[in-house]
Amino acid sequence: QVQLVESGGGLVQPGGSLRLSCAASGIRFSIYRMAWYRQAPGKQRELVATISSTGSTNFADSVKARFTISRDNAENTVDLQMNSLKPEDTAVYYCNAHLMVIPTITHDYWGQGTQVTVSS
Repeated sequence: QVQLVESGGGLVQPGGSLRLSCAASGIRFSIYRMAWYRQAPGKQRELVATISSTGSTNFADSVKARFTISRDNAENTVDLQMNSLKPEDTAVYYCNAHLMVIPTITHDYWGQGTQVTVSS
């Protein structure tokens, strides 16, 4: 059984920091691309950050220079360090594991989500 479990969400003031963590089980973690997505009320789910199996990272323009993604293959975890938080960062954040077997065959797994609220 595959499970991705997020933790670390909560309420934080603008300008503050928060660290999210995702613990994976049931997959060969080290070969998956890991990612964080978020979805705000009334909006589409958007990709926030990715980290490849080799450690290469990418970020959405809206969070670049503020967020950092990292992974620990020994612990099967991926973290999202969020700094200088803004009210527009408020959303449910989801952990994603992605594997491309071949271009036409891919696997995706999702966590249950964790709420992040940035408000004064």
